[in-house]
Formats: sequence, structure tokens, C-alpha cells
Amino acid sequence: MSDPRPLVVHLLHRFDTGGLENGVVNVINHLPAFRHAVVAVTEITAFKERVKAPGTQFIALNKPPGQGFWLYPRVYRLLRELRPAVVHTRNLGAMEFQWPAWAARVPLRVHSEHGWDTNDLGGVSRTNQRLRRVYGVGTHRFVALSKAIETYLTGPVGFARERVLRICNGVDTQRFAPATLAPEAWPYRRGEHLVIGAVGRMQAVKDPLNLVDAFLRLRELCPADWPRLRLAMLGGGPLLEAAQQRLREAGAADQAWLPGDRSDVAALLPHFDIFALPSQAEGISNTLLEAMACACAPVATEVGGNPELVEDEANGLLVPAQDSAALAAALARLVSDPALRERLAAASLQRVREQFSLDGMMAAYGRLYAGPIPRTGG
Repeated sequence: MSDPRPLVVHLLHRFDTGGLENGVVNVINHLPAFRHAVVAVTEITAFKERVKAPGTQFIALNKPPGQGFWLYPRVYRLLRELRPAVVHTRNLGAMEFQWPAWAARVPLRVHSEHGWDTNDLGGVSRTNQRLRRVYGVGTHRFVALSKAIETYLTGPVGFARERVLRICNGVDTQRFAPATLAPEAWPYRRGEHLVIGAVGRMQAVKDPLNLVDAFLRLRELCPADWPRLRLAMLGGGPLLEAAQQRLREAGAADQAWLPGDRSDVAALLPHFDIFALPSQAEGISNTLLEAMACACAPVATEVGGNPELVEDEANGLLVPAQDSAALAAALARLVSDPALRERLAAASLQRVREQFSLDGMMAAYGRLYAGPIPRTGG
């Protein structure tokens, strides 16, 4: 007997480790009222093992670099075969496939914007704004993950306000929560070491080298605390080797742990004393929310949706992007002031539990997918 639940096709550029992809995993795992399929324009990696919903389909189109127009017929045929109730594309790299979804007469066509890449920080590129307008002609709903992105879509891009819906990421506060017992893989000891940590892909937009430089500045800013300071950076990517090399050259490699991608982030995060997010651009950061849920004191760059999660001096500290001196000064404040660190950590935990629950996020997506089909602006 066929499964009567409506099918949601999540169509994205690549299904690999990242905040965007983690959000897709949360939707799939926590919306059992729908069937799900993941279609990646390029490839699907072992990250798919995080999907626990039975029957989820994974389809990789293996597109080489360049414009994807020649893939439209294939995507059209695929959607006619799958007959989804919803196609949900994410970010500009997959948005052009709203056109074959329109041609295939998919009943509800949704597109999400999660943030910007380093080649278009703040979404200032007029070319990318025009592309979004063109690709979005037949799209029913646009989902903005932060107020900044909502303002971008209704302002420079020019979509009607009634077509744009803001749904912030939520965090599973059962899975991400404070803990005292460290897993065997954790290399540091509570009380003896003070850990500054980060989680994220080692790529330019996340600016991991900015954090490395800020950590090294603590040798002069906090000389008494320096011997017990440790840096933990979880995540792989093209800048991982450069970060490791910079630490080695500064003689601080033995005070840092950069193990690459980890599948046990939820078990490791509670043992960060300070969580640092040095990104040049963000939507609503999953890792920042998860760290807050684990009662880490956050220091984040004042970009994208970060100020929606961290109110400066209330539940964390905000610093300018690409400014290692400012980041180091904020980290030094928390290293030197345990009372401030504990207050910000407690306030962050409370903020996540009250305002950024996974249940609220899932309810919003459930209403979107099951709601009445709106008219498009095209």
C-alpha cells in the first residue's frame, strides 16, 4: 500500500555538513506528517546518515560547475515522477530550479534564504538581486531565516511582503543541553582548562583564521590565564590546514584541538566554556543556538541574524566582523571575569528555551507545507 502522506522535496545545491543542511535534517526528522526527499544539484555526502526518518529518498544530480539550465528537463521529469506536494529550494545555488518546479505544476513552491556567501556579503550584488527576482517569479512563498534576510527580500530584491515569511531556526533542547560528564573523546578537563570553542565549516565566510588570530592575542591580553586556555574548533573544510599551520607557527598547537568534522557535536558542545562565532555573514546560526542551549557564553560577530540571538551584554558579546583585536578583547573579558561568563551563559540558555524552540520551528513549517496555496506574484 502506498504512503498517503504528502511528499516534500528539499532541493539544495549540496547535501553536506553545514547549518543549512542541519536545518533540513531537523525538518525531515521532526515532521512525520510528511514524506521527504532530498535532491542535491551536485552531491550527497555521508551527512545523510543524520536523517532518521524512514523512507527518505536521496537523489544526487551530480551537476558540474556552471549554469544549470541543461538540467531543467531532468529535474522536470523527476518532479513529474515523484509528484511532490511541495518543492522547497534553499539559497541562490538551487533557486533556479523553481522554474522546472513551476513547469511540473508542483502545488506549493517554497524558497528559503539562509544567508550570504563571502562573494556577496550583505546581498549587495545587483546581479544576484535580479537573479532572485527572475527565479522567484513563480514561487509561492519565500522563507527568511532572520529579520535581516526578510528586509533584504522585501527591500532590494523587491518581493511583496505577503510572499515572505520569517521562520527562525529552532534547537532541540533535549539533545543540546548542559552536561557535566565529558565523553571519552574530549581532550580537556573541566576546572583545569578554560575552553574557547567554535563549530562550523572551515571556509572563508566562517572566518576561522580570525578566531585563531584572536586566540593567539590572548597570550598578551591574559598572560596569567594563557597556560590553561584551550581552543577547540570542530569542523572540516579548505581552511583547516591553514588554521593548524598558524597555530603551529605560533607555538600554540599543543593548546588547540582541531579534529575536523565530528558527528558527536552535541556531546562535545556542553564542555565549551566560551563559544565563538567569527563569521563574516550569517543567517540564523544553528551552531550558535546549539551552543546557547548547552549554556556556553557566546561571543559573535555583529552580522546577519546574530544580533537576533545575542543581545550585547545581556546574553553574550557582539563584535565587528573581520576584527581579530575586537574579538580577542571580548574573549579576554570572559576569560578574566568568571561571573560575567556565567551570567551570559545562563541568560543564553534561558533565551533559547523561551524563544527558539524546535517545536516552534516545526509548527511553522507544518503550517506552511499544509496551509492553503497562496497566489504567486508572477
